[in-house]
Amino acid sequence: MKKLFTAFAATIAITSMSALIGLSTAMAAPPDEPRIIDMEAIGKSVGQRGGSIRILMAKPKDIRMMVIYSGARLVTYDDSFKLAPDILKSVDVVEGRIFTLRIRKGHKWSDGQPFTSEDFRYYWEDVANNKELSRGGLSNKLLVNGKGPKFEVLDELTVRYTWESANPLFLTALAGARPLYIYKPAHYMKQFHAKYQDKAVLDKMVADNNVQKWSSLHIRKGRQYRPENPDMPTLQPWMNTTSPPSERYVFKRNPNFHRIDNKGTQLPYLDEVIMNMSSSAIIPAKTGGGESDLQARYLRFDNYAFLKKGAQTHKYKVYLWPNGKGSQMTILPNMNVTDPVWRKVMQDVRVRRALSLGINRSEINEAIYFGLAKETGNSVLPSSPLYKEKYALAWADYDVDKANELLDAAGLDQRSADDIRLLPDGREMVITVETAGESTEETDVLQLITEHWLELGIKLFSKPTQRDILRRRITNGDTLMSVWSGLNRGLATPDMNPEELAPISPLQGTWPKWGQYYETKGVAGEPPSLPEVIRLSELYQVWRNATSIEGQTKAWDEMLSIFTDQVYTIGIVSGTLQPVVVNGRLRNVPTEGIYSFEPTAYFGHYLPDTFWLAPK
Repeated sequence: MKKLFTAFAATIAITSMSALIGLSTAMAAPPDEPRIIDMEAIGKSVGQRGGSIRILMAKPKDIRMMVIYSGARLVTYDDSFKLAPDILKSVDVVEGRIFTLRIRKGHKWSDGQPFTSEDFRYYWEDVANNKELSRGGLSNKLLVNGKGPKFEVLDELTVRYTWESANPLFLTALAGARPLYIYKPAHYMKQFHAKYQDKAVLDKMVADNNVQKWSSLHIRKGRQYRPENPDMPTLQPWMNTTSPPSERYVFKRNPNFHRIDNKGTQLPYLDEVIMNMSSSAIIPAKTGGGESDLQARYLRFDNYAFLKKGAQTHKYKVYLWPNGKGSQMTILPNMNVTDPVWRKVMQDVRVRRALSLGINRSEINEAIYFGLAKETGNSVLPSSPLYKEKYALAWADYDVDKANELLDAAGLDQRSADDIRLLPDGREMVITVETAGESTEETDVLQLITEHWLELGIKLFSKPTQRDILRRRITNGDTLMSVWSGLNRGLATPDMNPEELAPISPLQGTWPKWGQYYETKGVAGEPPSLPEVIRLSELYQVWRNATSIEGQTKAWDEMLSIFTDQVYTIGIVSGTLQPVVVNGRLRNVPTEGIYSFEPTAYFGHYLPDTFWLAPK
């Protein structure tokens, strides 16, 4: 079966440059075969080039948000969340295992050098398969049954990847909010590679950059997801021009960006995006004071009233976009906690179901979200083709009597003099829930749950910590429970990766040791011991081997059924609203959008290169 990823509607039509009018030669050089954005067809206005906008971020690593927001990928999602070419001209897929990628004729990197198959070859031969640069081996997105693909350069603009069996991860990984990079600017990166650079010259660069070896230098200079090196060429709409550390990063227009509008004007419209760094705690106040032109990150729904108050004075608009996560906030019982008594308790499905039934989601919805959220567990959302109400509502009712019955049946029927349930070893059932400490929303919700669980004879304490420390504690099995967001792919389609539903990573708070076992191929961690978790692992492989949408849908459906019925994560509410603040002059930002990491990449799905500033 052959599936051809070609242009969808007029938005991605491939037209020769000679057929276009109004394209000024002063605007540098989009490809001879650009991606044409038909502005009227997608409900946008044709804009004017020029101007700059400001955004606010809080951490040095937030520089990656410019890549996420850009939405420029080898392949991307169209309005129906179907895959289509973007940076690439086309992708041919045969039998779900043979992928032929074609580059747009005349496409150049931001520095004017050609973007060709050599950039793919360099990555494959000199980076991905170089043990000094890729010590962990190939990404699991490039492995099928433990084997990588056969890579071929067919010509200057065409490469092919061939696996023995279907690889459904490949294209979705290329389209991800954090994309899988299978190319690098070879002409630039070779100067940092021992295979291509004179040893004395390379040794001097290593010393000058205060790193220990050439591989560290290569990695530092070649980061694409975190574009900290202003000298590295890019294919994104804007290129970083500021070296870190800095309180102000300036991203300037890529003069060779591959998209144009249907009038022949090269995108992006905006000259600059300026990223100003600030404390996350004061970003809402700064935004309300008119110091950001496009802001959603670090804003919460409880900032909405304040933001609306400042809108008239500072001439901005405030939109409310539904959140695309499976749950706004999720409690993760750690079934791999190192404490053997608690581990056994957390692995008992009756306990997890009881904890979920013991949460009064209606009270939380009214008190925190003004009754506007959906009182559900953690599953895909109604707009997903995989949605079923029974998954969203599984064990999400408020039923104290049923919860107490389940806890008693789980052998937790003994209580202390303070009416707190006792663990099998006689300790009181006191649960510490660890958070990243970044949101008062989490604290407020946990305070209400503290009262709810006390009715079950369980004490809850919340413990804030730094995000990186929390991740490390989760991986080590030190956390009993943690708070995280729900499924990133609340809008999942069958061909999207169901990796969140199975143990594949040590960063998964509910089964870090089992995830570590999968990630390291059994070298570290522990194999899953619960039959239902083993089944999820099997189904994940079924999905990976599926060659049809029907097969993928069937795997997703059973995984969602097990995942929600077994309550591996305790969702609170879904469909919360995210404030999006937009400068009153900034055009083409949709009033209605979906705010999610994947598949919308926050703003990326809505083509920020088409945003433009109207005259004052």
